[in-house]
Amino acid sequence: MTLDPNLVALATARNLGALVTIKRDGRPQLSTVSFTFDPAAELVRISVVDGRAKVHNLRRDPRASIYVTSADGWAYAVLEGTVELSQVAAAPGDGTVEELVDVYRSIRGADHPDWDEYRAAMVADHRLVARLSVERAYGLAEPR
Repeated sequence: MTLDPNLVALATARNLGALVTIKRDGRPQLSTVSFTFDPAAELVRISVVDGRAKVHNLRRDPRASIYVTSADGWAYAVLEGTVELSQVAAAPGDGTVEELVDVYRSIRGADHPDWDEYRAAMVADHRLVARLSVERAYGLAEPR
């Protein structure tokens, strides 16, 4: 799929948006999340906590969207797709924790001041990675 470069620019310029999942009754459930978007791979990654509503929703129905706005809120991009969930972080050196480290670096653009503490927190928090494969994108990259 070829993504609109204007929507890609908007979605990569920010790393805060709303993750939209589908509740059991069919209504949307929205959560503010930090995310990283790799346009070349058409992949959004989000650190999430096992047991939260969004994770329950994604296990039941993996369809989801990320909604991102410009700083003034008038331009927006929506990235829709299917989510794959990683395993829950079980040990400070496991593959999930290493991916969470990569997600952190991609979002923050810097290293954490204490990686041992971060890795332990990912396990204690029961974190995992939600990987949204972008299947469709739409929005209004420049307000009219």
